[in-house]
Amino acid sequence: MLGFSVYLAEELTDNQYQYLASMQNHGFTGVFTSLHIPEDDPKLVMTRFQRLVQWCKTLNLELTCDLSLQGLGRLHLSYDDLLSATVFKNIGLRIDDGFSLRQIAQLSQQTKVMLNASTITVDELVQLRQFQADFSNLEAWHNYYPRPETGLSAIWLSEKNEWLQQQGLRTMAFVAGDAGKRGPIYTGLPTLECDRQRHPLIAIVDLLKKWHTDNVYIGDPELSVLGQQQISAYFEQRALVLPITTTHHFLYRQDWHSRPDIAAQVVRLIEGRVQLGTRVIHSDNTVERCLGTITQDNERYGRYMGELQICRTNLTADQRVNVIGHVAAHSQTLLALVRPKQTIRFIKENIHEEEQ
Repeated sequence: MLGFSVYLAEELTDNQYQYLASMQNHGFTGVFTSLHIPEDDPKLVMTRFQRLVQWCKTLNLELTCDLSLQGLGRLHLSYDDLLSATVFKNIGLRIDDGFSLRQIAQLSQQTKVMLNASTITVDELVQLRQFQADFSNLEAWHNYYPRPETGLSAIWLSEKNEWLQQQGLRTMAFVAGDAGKRGPIYTGLPTLECDRQRHPLIAIVDLLKKWHTDNVYIGDPELSVLGQQQISAYFEQRALVLPITTTHHFLYRQDWHSRPDIAAQVVRLIEGRVQLGTRVIHSDNTVERCLGTITQDNERYGRYMGELQICRTNLTADQRVNVIGHVAAHSQTLLALVRPKQTIRFIKENIHEEEQ
């Protein structure tokens, strides 16, 4: 599952609803919010929470709420309200401080409960079983870490996730957004420190494939339109969407595919020479090739004329190779995701900003 975060410190506007709808349209199915962050105004939180609950029902999004007993008290609510209040029906509960294991077990018998992945112990899991917790409703969620340098180690997280999965618990971690960051520090809300400045798609893929994480949520309150498109295309179409600058508009007219054999320094596109026909590519703009440069071999390269490549690293100028475009700097790291016969889709850089 992929999810995203919505916070209640500010009014939920029509624009916020449109953001939820857009995320849902791009394949995100879960929403995370909090009822106990100290910066939030407790007088307005419940009204906004109720609106968010209704929005999630309308859009068929699965809502999970982070809460503690102290936070409930600030909202004039109690543990019993979690069991009986209509607003909490069918909502996942990410349990924080103050709840007893018996209470957690009782809650799990009627709704999903997300345990703290970093702190749960063997003894606590044994007690939860003794209290007849419904383990099909239990998951283990990691925190996000607002302060730079405090995010988790990837190796530690991977080992923890493997252990949690052996206990029958699905795991979740956060990645930072690529647009609006959450205050008061505004440096991203990832679980792993190494993900704080990374492209969200790269971070998500690594969490799922390398670090044994079952579900990933965007921790920050905003993911860009481009980020949504790139993530959706990757998971739903197995395509990499790369914004580029170029005057060679033929690059936009179709999807391209990498060769089945992966080169070390470049991404080689199958269709380049195949579609050349009788055209002759003359030598032009044979300048230095930096990371993310799109190139086309010219007539000086003989039978390679027409070959299209994307540079994975910095390369020197070659009189046989024309530079015809560049992948936007913020998306160059996505080249690491190229696999054999990978679909690659070029789009105009900044097109989404122009639409907004």
